[in-house]
Amino acid sequence: MGEPVMKYEWLDAYLLGKAGAEHDFKIEWQWERYLVWGKMFAATCTPDPKYKPHNGRSMVILKCDPLLAELFRKEYPDVVPGFYCDKRCWNSVYLDGAMPDEILKDMCDMSYKLVFEKLPKKVQKEILGG
Repeated sequence: MGEPVMKYEWLDAYLLGKAGAEHDFKIEWQWERYLVWGKMFAATCTPDPKYKPHNGRSMVILKCDPLLAELFRKEYPDVVPGFYCDKRCWNSVYLDGAMPDEILKDMCDMSYKLVFEKLPKKVQKEILGG
């Protein structure tokens, strides 16, 4: 990942450290995507400034339980509804804000878990080496 996320230098390695995690670049969207078995659990991007209210701020987009998604948005000003995703169950976190590392890591873990748990049991077992 590039300069816009320097505050969270650990983020790329953290996301790729998840079992079965893969990375690709979706050129049409200019998104760095993180996937497990082809299913996205996170993405980083810098929306064009024309997309208000984001104004060109870099973000990570994470899947979230809908009730928790609302709680995170109320608690943390740098958490907003998911950019170009289903806003009920995806949040975007601005990467130039004051989000505590541990909370962002928890959100990454939850996102991965939500996607992983939807995979077929056979695939889950295979990913976990069993």
